[in-house]
Amino acid sequence: MKTFENTYKKVEVITVRKPKIVILGAGYGGLMTATRLQKAAGVNEADIVLVNKNEYHYETTWLHEASAGTLHHDRVRYDIKDVIDRNKVDFIQDIAVEIKADEKKVILENGEVDYDYLVVSLGGESETFGIKGLKEYAFAIANVNAARQIREHIEYQFAIYNTEIEKKDERLTIVVGGAGFTGIEFLGELGNRIPELCREYDVDFQKVKVICVEAAPMVLPGFDPELVNYAVAHLEKKGVEFRIGTAIKEATPDGIIVGKGDEEVEEIKAGTVVWAAGVRGNAIIEKSGLEAMRGRVKVQPDLRAPGHDNIFIIGDCSLIINEEINRPYPPTAQIAMQQGEVCARNLVALIRNKTELETFTPDIKGTVCSLGEDDAIGVAFGKKMYGSKASFMKKMVDNRALYMIGGPSLVMKKGKFNLI
Repeated sequence: MKTFENTYKKVEVITVRKPKIVILGAGYGGLMTATRLQKAAGVNEADIVLVNKNEYHYETTWLHEASAGTLHHDRVRYDIKDVIDRNKVDFIQDIAVEIKADEKKVILENGEVDYDYLVVSLGGESETFGIKGLKEYAFAIANVNAARQIREHIEYQFAIYNTEIEKKDERLTIVVGGAGFTGIEFLGELGNRIPELCREYDVDFQKVKVICVEAAPMVLPGFDPELVNYAVAHLEKKGVEFRIGTAIKEATPDGIIVGKGDEEVEEIKAGTVVWAAGVRGNAIIEKSGLEAMRGRVKVQPDLRAPGHDNIFIIGDCSLIINEEINRPYPPTAQIAMQQGEVCARNLVALIRNKTELETFTPDIKGTVCSLGEDDAIGVAFGKKMYGSKASFMKKMVDNRALYMIGGPSLVMKKGKFNLI
């Protein structure tokens, strides 16, 4: 007989720890970063974690429509799980509370998450500039729930008006604080919605007042004057009254108090006050000890926070100077999405041990401001446009944002197709 002896070799398996990338916020920048990372990075190259307060993403640039009631609030949002690859991206529904950069971890409301690389893409917050009463008595077009609240509040004012024995005309007065993009686009939607509300609730259109109060000396500061004049004339035809060069001094339970220069203050009684005049970065930036101005970090050319080589700041929390005019670029969706693409490529470079990172330079293809369903003003590819042509371009811009994140299926599901 032969005896066979089995000899076993001891094999030592060395497990290489994958770098962990945590993305805070599923807005335009964060979701773009996540979707680009899941395509560019292999499963074994990195662990990707996306943290967001809600299970959905909402199109911030559509909120003015939901607030006015011209677009249902469900149309402005879609599930995050519909656009991320769950095999590559771990989604955590939670709220970020604080970043502990020294410990490489983020404190959440319901726990904490550690990271090797962090992307801060949290949305901005309303900036009240210390105006008394704004937080208590004015609405802000801040998110889906806020938009729904504004719509329901306005409808309630119309609904209750004719049920009261003693009519309060101020119920039908709507004040919009700010004549920037958000304020003007909201006014455009109100111009379409108010006649519908008047018919629905048997309200005399002449009783309704819509007043736009702007402290700056002009509407849409920095925009082409010819297009601004078109927008103002269009909105005035719809019944909007502009109070330019007039500052809101205080918001009260009954409306607002305004003043123009050193002139005597005036009270405007209103059933609805919507503040759309200021945005700042997220409070978590300052709470976490990152150097910032109004919650925004002046990032390095590669989008990293100064002094933190593993933290990227994009979207509303980042501050980038336009060297041509020596002023910050506005925190737009267009720039946030471009930042997301560059951020993703830089992260891939880092996890592959490359030292040279890409510099971010905004590529402003154009700007379009809606004036309602079928009208707008804008500049695209160096050409001015207004009316239905600009409105068509606005819808194309909206659809393109959906396409870049979710492809054709998301455009078919949520896109805007009433193009003419």
